[in-house]
Amino acid sequence: MRILVLKFFKLFYKQMDLSVYYSVKKMFLIFFMQKIIGVNRKVPWPVHFTSFVKSHENIKKKTAKNPGAAPGCYIDGRNGIIIEENVWIGPNVSIISQNHSLTKYTNYKKANPIKIGKNSLLTTGCIILPEVELGEHTIVAAGAVVTKSFPEKNQVLAGNPAKVIKVIDDYEN
Repeated sequence: MRILVLKFFKLFYKQMDLSVYYSVKKMFLIFFMQKIIGVNRKVPWPVHFTSFVKSHENIKKKTAKNPGAAPGCYIDGRNGIIIEENVWIGPNVSIISQNHSLTKYTNYKKANPIKIGKNSLLTTGCIILPEVELGEHTIVAAGAVVTKSFPEKNQVLAGNPAKVIKVIDDYEN
C-alpha cells in the first residue's frame, strides 16, 4: 500500500525522493493542504502546511530531506539557498536569504546565497541569516541565530549571535 501511495505522490511532487519516510496519513494531509487547498502549491516537494517557502526556484537542494517539511519553518530563497546532501531541518527553523535596505525598507539588498554544508543539522527554532555559509557537519543548536559564516567543518554552533561551542568528530555514514 505504501509503495502505491509513494508512486502516486511522485506524480505531483517532481522533487520528492521516494526513500524519505512519511507516514501515509501525513502524506495525504500534506498533499491535501498543498495541492488541493493551495498552501505552498507551487513548491515541487512536500512542504508542511504550517511552513512557508518563498522563491522555491532559487533553492538548490542536493538532499532528499525537504526544506519546510517540518512544521513551522520559514524558508526565504529570494537570494538563493544551497543545501547539500543529508541536511536535516527541524521544526520552526527560519532560513532567510534576503534583507531590507536600512535606509529604505521597501528596497531589498542583493546578497550571496546561503550555503549549508553536507551532513548538517539545523535544530528547532534556529535562524540562518543572509550570506551565511555553514561548513560540512555543522550542528546549529536550538534557538541559535547565525549572523555570519562558519565554513569550517565538524562544529556545533549556539547562541545569539551564534558562535562555535564545540568541535566534534567527523560524521559517521
